[in-house]
Amino acid sequence: MKQLKLNNDIVANNKKADFQYFLVQTFKAGIVLTGTEVKSVRLARVNMSDAYCYFKKEELWLKNLHIAEYSFGNYANHAPLRERKLLLKNKELRRLQAKIKERGFTIIPVQMFISERGLVKIEIALAKGKKSFDKRDTIKDREAKKDVERMLKKYR
Repeated sequence: MKQLKLNNDIVANNKKADFQYFLVQTFKAGIVLTGTEVKSVRLARVNMSDAYCYFKKEELWLKNLHIAEYSFGNYANHAPLRERKLLLKNKELRRLQAKIKERGFTIIPVQMFISERGLVKIEIALAKGKKSFDKRDTIKDREAKKDVERMLKKYR
């Protein structure tokens, strides 16, 4: 099995995040993991498409982040969908908590990566949900960019 290097390797991306939400502000947070979870993350066995964050007793928690069980784990293996605590500074937590109380805002994970020090970090974003017409505009812009790229490639 191929393990990732230790220099800001992106382990997982939330591909739906940019399509379904307007990303207002991003934060880098630490995440509390067990040993077998870290080994699975280094093997890039992570799915974050349905994950979201919420506050419980002044702490930020991540729910529905699927980290597959480690194949060589034994009785000490982890539950794939357990809730995980996120580590942020108090100032950032207070700012996020104030924004969440506003209507329409949510916190979603955008990507997971391994820092230069070898720690697993997660980038979260304060996001506002898109309406269906906003999604159509996103698709239209994406297709226009693809058409321009095709034309440029054709005339090179």
